[in-house]
Amino acid sequence: MSRILLVLFLPLLLLSACGESNESWENEKVAEVSTRIVADDVKVEWKIESAAGDEKRLQLKILQNDGKPVDDFEITHEKILHLIIVSKDLSYFNHIHPEYKGNGLFEITNEFPTGGQYKLIADFKPSDGDSMTKMAWVDIEGSEKASVPVVVDDDLVKTVDGNRVALTMDSFKANKELTLKFTITDEATNQPITDLEPYLGAIGHVVVLSEDGERYLHVHAVEGQGSGPEALFETEFPKSGVYKIWVQFQRESQVFTVPYVIKVE
Repeated sequence: MSRILLVLFLPLLLLSACGESNESWENEKVAEVSTRIVADDVKVEWKIESAAGDEKRLQLKILQNDGKPVDDFEITHEKILHLIIVSKDLSYFNHIHPEYKGNGLFEITNEFPTGGQYKLIADFKPSDGDSMTKMAWVDIEGSEKASVPVVVDDDLVKTVDGNRVALTMDSFKANKELTLKFTITDEATNQPITDLEPYLGAIGHVVVLSEDGERYLHVHAVEGQGSGPEALFETEFPKSGVYKIWVQFQRESQVFTVPYVIKVE
C-alpha cells in the first residue's frame, strides 16, 4: 500500500514543481517587457515659430506619457530621427533630419512653399524601445494657394534631373505583400544607370501616404542590392484607395525624388 501511495505522490510533486517554474518564468518575462518603451508610452510636443527669412523653426520634444523626456535614441538608417513633411494636397514633400539637442528635443528649420496645413511625420527608435512613428497636422502661417488635385498616374515612368525612373508592381491589391520595382535609365543616353550611391544606408528610400494623409508607410529596400539599374522595395498597402509614393535615390552626391500616384484595389 505504501508503494502505491509513493508512486501517486511523486507525479504530484513533479507537477507542482513544473507549475512553480512556469509561473516564475512568466513573471520574469512580464517584468522584462514592461521596461521596454513602446509607441503607446510616447508622445511628441510640436512647436513651430518664425526663423530667418521665410523659414520656420520646427521643434519636437519626445516625452513619455508621464512627462519624462526620452533622451537616448538608436541610429536607424544612418540618422537618429527622420522627419517627413507633406502638404495637405500632397504636392509638397520633404525628408529632413533634425538636429538632436538633448533631453528629448530635436530642432530644424524648413522653408514651406505656402501657408496652410501640413502633415509632420517623425520616425525614430528610443534605445531599449520599439521603432515608432508619430504624426501631426500643423497649420503654417502665410498666404495659401489653390490645392493641387491628387490624380492617379496613367504612366508610371517619370523623369527627374535627367534620371528616367519606371515603376512596376506585381500587384495593386490591398492587404497583400508586394514588390515595388524601380528601373532607372539615363534620359540623355537611354542607358541603364548603374552608379546609384547608397542613400541612408540603402539603395534608396520610399515613403507612401494615402490621399487623405492618414495612412503612412515607410518602406525599406530589399537588402543586398547593388547600384542599379533596378531597385526593389517590399510593402503591403493596408486598405484600398489612392496613394502617393515618393522614391528617393542618390547619384553623384545629389538626392533626387520621384513621385507617383497609384490606385490600390
